[in-house]
Amino acid sequence: MTTDLIIVGGGLSGGLLAHRLAERHPKLRLRLLEAGPTLGGNHTWSFHDTDLTPAQRAWLAPFIAHHWPGHDVAFEGFTRAFATGYAAITSHCFDSTLRASLGEAVQCDTPVTAIARGQVRLSDGSLLHAAAVIDARGYQRPTRPGPLAWQNFFGQELRFTAPHGLTRPLLMDATVTQLGGFRFVYVLPFTADTALVEDTYYADEPGVDQALLRGRIADYLAAKGWQVADLIREEAGSLPIPLAATPPAIPGPVPTIGMRAGLAHPTTGYSLAEAVRLADRIAALPSLSADSIAAAIDTHLKRAAARQGFFRLVNRMLFLAAAPTDRHRAMRRFYQLPNRVIAHFYAGQVDAADIARILIGRPPVPFFAGLRAAFGDGTAPTVPIPQAGE
Repeated sequence: MTTDLIIVGGGLSGGLLAHRLAERHPKLRLRLLEAGPTLGGNHTWSFHDTDLTPAQRAWLAPFIAHHWPGHDVAFEGFTRAFATGYAAITSHCFDSTLRASLGEAVQCDTPVTAIARGQVRLSDGSLLHAAAVIDARGYQRPTRPGPLAWQNFFGQELRFTAPHGLTRPLLMDATVTQLGGFRFVYVLPFTADTALVEDTYYADEPGVDQALLRGRIADYLAAKGWQVADLIREEAGSLPIPLAATPPAIPGPVPTIGMRAGLAHPTTGYSLAEAVRLADRIAALPSLSADSIAAAIDTHLKRAAARQGFFRLVNRMLFLAAAPTDRHRAMRRFYQLPNRVIAHFYAGQVDAADIARILIGRPPVPFFAGLRAAFGDGTAPTVPIPQAGE
């Protein structure tokens, strides 16, 4: 079969792009290759309604497993309720929706060993040819990534013996003990008696000690009075939080998208909005030639890099200007800002007024340490960084 386009990687970015192309270009001869047995792996992706336009939310609707009209955050001595809608996509819903929309274009259990312009080599040695190829295989740490911090998380989807009492997400419960970095628990109530509970850390090194975090989640549940009837599944990960002023170059023989290309919010790690925006950009092309696709991706990456500058500065101030256990003070101050500023920040599209509102005022980190972190290269902390458990 002659193929117009091969997308290598059936995760969020590759899957959404394939879906959008199939909608806008139904005659496109497309293949979506995924090394694993299912599309999307074992993940939960979330976003605020204000992260996307109404039109984008409309075409994304089939993927949304849960939606709530608002959400909450909690810090020691401070709570806040937001009326902004919040949504979640589960990997199960992601997989079933894509299989329904793409049909035979989906090829799972298809590991790829090499990619070149116009061709893909599979692990069995066979060679696939296409007019264009896109690499969407997920995050791979670049050879020279620049300084990084990490958002480490471990979550359990649970069924409880009785209703948990939550009607909307608790996006950030930072009333928990601050251990080794900024820590919070994230709770998504899927039904009256089921929820995803994630223990999350903004830390200086990647890695998740699953046994340790199972114990901490158990302690959190006990404090809430929630008794577990069934463990449905677990998920874990480490998202890179870039500290350098500019992103590294992305070498490779073909256009690269998604987390592999650094297309995620630099501070929150959320990648869905960028995946949706890029899918729209490529699907709107009048011609889907290899050159036009490559040019569109290159333009998108450059514009995304320009938008990331302020967030990378915020990251340096958060990670390098204060002791890890004091980082919650910066987040507590952030959540006292106006709704508009918070919404723009999460969407990754702040304006000059937003930037001024975030930076002006009594700083939540030492003044001179903040300056050194903001204008440094992100490679050297300005205070000693204790390791977890110290």
